Amino acid sequence: MSKFGKVAVLFGGRSAERDVSLKSGSAVLAALQRSGVDAHAFDPAQRELAELKQERFDRVFIALHGRFGEDGTVQGALELMGIPYTGSGVMASALGMDKWRTKLVWQAAGMPIPDYEMLTERSDWVGVVQRLGLPLFVKPANEGSSVGISKVKRVEDLPAAYAEAAKHDKLVLAERFIGGGEYTAAILNGRALPVIKIEPANEFYDYEAKYLRDDTRYLCPCGLSAEQEGEMQHLAQLGFALIGGQGWGRVDFLRSEDGKPYLLEVNTSPGMTDHSLVPMAARQAGISFEQLVLQVLEGAGIGK
Repeated sequence: MSKFGKVAVLFGGRSAERDVSLKSGSAVLAALQRSGVDAHAFDPAQRELAELKQERFDRVFIALHGRFGEDGTVQGALELMGIPYTGSGVMASALGMDKWRTKLVWQAAGMPIPDYEMLTERSDWVGVVQRLGLPLFVKPANEGSSVGISKVKRVEDLPAAYAEAAKHDKLVLAERFIGGGEYTAAILNGRALPVIKIEPANEFYDYEAKYLRDDTRYLCPCGLSAEQEGEMQHLAQLGFALIGGQGWGRVDFLRSEDGKPYLLEVNTSPGMTDHSLVPMAARQAGISFEQLVLQVLEGAGIGK
């Protein structure tokens, strides 16, 4: 695979999702090397990004998650150095990392999203519950992997949920509970992959359910009719395009009891661990893990 030249796989980093990124990057690195790519590990928490230029890397596979990797900062540095990289550009990465501003864009375009409102320490907790109902979710706007998220069932628990989320970000939002199921649709080079239904064994699809438990169920095929799945895939492609997403990503959904899909959030640097959803959807589409990482790497560019 000499056409890719010397490739750096960026993983680890300094975010709250470092451990997940280490797993993702290790899997990506091994797959690229199995495919004959001259790929090398590169942890931005331990090395200066300028070394990518000094060591003449030809392109970068970004397997970082969360801040300082998925939020446009690394993308901007790579743009300045003129090194092609995988995934979305600076704007889409920054926007996708911010759940609130993603919602604003989707709202402006008339996309279906759950009702929500922003919280502060002075919020009227009773009023929030009257408007959004119970249970509801409280989450930081700029974290991934369900870091800092709480499912709130009683109004008196709202202040503590807000305080937990505020540890991770100054922007905190409350979101209406939609109870008809959790789904996700991966995007790969403009194509929507098969939809996955997620059935966590615990309260909701939290960090533990995503990465630590083995009893979370992933259904692919997802059990929807072809028409329903097609609608979700179309919304995923549109939602991804609206934030300027490129290359690959994942759009998460909630489905109401009456079958209406709601866009929840977008992930511009999805996980690639043994529990991850994009590889799972790719397998269902007949794409091996090695083929997946090569297709993602194929789309690397600059000036996105």
